[in-house]
Amino acid sequence: MSKIKLKENIKRDIKTIEKVSNDIQEIKQKTDNITTKESPTEKASNDLILASKIATKETVEYAKYKGNKEIKNTINNIKSAKQKVKLIKEKRTLKKEVKKGIKNTKKGVKTAKQTAKATEKAAKTSAKAIKESTKAAIKSIKAAIQLTIKIIKGIIAAVKSLISAIIAGGWVAVVIIIVIALISILCSSIYGIFFSSEKENGNKMSEVVKEINNDMAERIKQIQSANQYDDYKIESHRADWKEVLAVYTVDLSKGTNEVDVMTIDDNKKKKLRDMFWEFNEISSYVNNEEVNIEETNTHGIKRALHIVINSKSKEEIMNKHLFSDVQRNQVNELLSKEYSTMWASVIHGTPLGSPDIVEIALSQVGNVGGEPYWRWYGFNERVEWCACFVSWVADQLGLIDANVIPKFAGCQNGIDWFQAMGQWQDRGYVPQAGDIIFFDWELDGTVSHVGIVKEVANGKIYTIEGNSSDECKERDYDINSGVILGFGTPLY
Repeated sequence: MSKIKLKENIKRDIKTIEKVSNDIQEIKQKTDNITTKESPTEKASNDLILASKIATKETVEYAKYKGNKEIKNTINNIKSAKQKVKLIKEKRTLKKEVKKGIKNTKKGVKTAKQTAKATEKAAKTSAKAIKESTKAAIKSIKAAIQLTIKIIKGIIAAVKSLISAIIAGGWVAVVIIIVIALISILCSSIYGIFFSSEKENGNKMSEVVKEINNDMAERIKQIQSANQYDDYKIESHRADWKEVLAVYTVDLSKGTNEVDVMTIDDNKKKKLRDMFWEFNEISSYVNNEEVNIEETNTHGIKRALHIVINSKSKEEIMNKHLFSDVQRNQVNELLSKEYSTMWASVIHGTPLGSPDIVEIALSQVGNVGGEPYWRWYGFNERVEWCACFVSWVADQLGLIDANVIPKFAGCQNGIDWFQAMGQWQDRGYVPQAGDIIFFDWELDGTVSHVGIVKEVANGKIYTIEGNSSDECKERDYDINSGVILGFGTPLY
């Protein structure tokens, strides 16, 4: 009897989900027919929402199709589990084996039930409330769902957007059925790397990346400690972390999409560290250089320490590991433009769908010499790199292309831009996290340095700064300190 009852319950739940899905479509149609008196601003906003609804409608239809398909697969899995129970019922009771054999299935059904109840409740709300919920849902998913790319890309984008959508609630949460059905696929595919910094417990990829960055900084410090010099230069073409992680992921999966690349244990951490040092190597030398002493118009000799960071290309590493054509294509796929924003979450640990300039800046603390920032800016050798650092961090989030923060290497250029945009505040203003802080060390009205505000607490301003004693460091200042010149206040 328990078997029959379980089967009947599942069939009833399936019918409930299908009915709710159809109800959602009817509600959306009714909502679309609602007309309100619109201001010019509202009309422009609603036009954008209408375009997004079209993509959303197609996504929901796809969700319904995939959900029904996967539920049918679930029923087949239940039948298979029942057969296994019959074979071993002499050793264990039927109730115990069913519970073990279909544990994950019951969890999925339970989630579907909860989703259906939430959806039915939302369906009973007023048309106006549904419309507002729809707007919020569309906003959270429109940047993620790309219906014109391959299905797997759509899966990744959908899962990413659903994290925010499910938390917010609303009818879009019904798409959780797809997540239940496809989570195992994502875990064991190369695309699982994009969720490797999302774990609540255990190792996060962003933390491992930070550890390895600190390894690099420590090696630079060791070279400096082991040599006597008057000045030093860092000459580097360090490998891009995206390339290192892409090759690591495909090498780990062996091109089969059957290995969990989402979670990180000690063995995987060691493999990634080894891969990083396959890409990068550090050497150094000291030579005597002639220098002009301006004060006396004489010449002298200084000992210059050269720290050289060279890297191999991804092609060299793939050749070394005997990558197949399939694996090479997978590496290129992971590095394609569609995933550029998702890499920021992997490398820097920013929340999916909620990038944070402070989090990006904090992930760089400990970097010595600033090579990634001034090299990115376009300089071939080290320059004073505090502004390059701020610009680089902004670029990781697309804030330069969006004209939220300027690309600047000279601090005064940054001030000029913020003042021209009407986004400047003098000393005495209480800044917000993410504001750009400018300093005047000489107290002569001339800007000397720039950083990013982390937070304000207990009368102090806490910052993250590049080129603070040639490192990325966290600093703090009294809120009324005389060395603070003012603040750029970007409109994030």
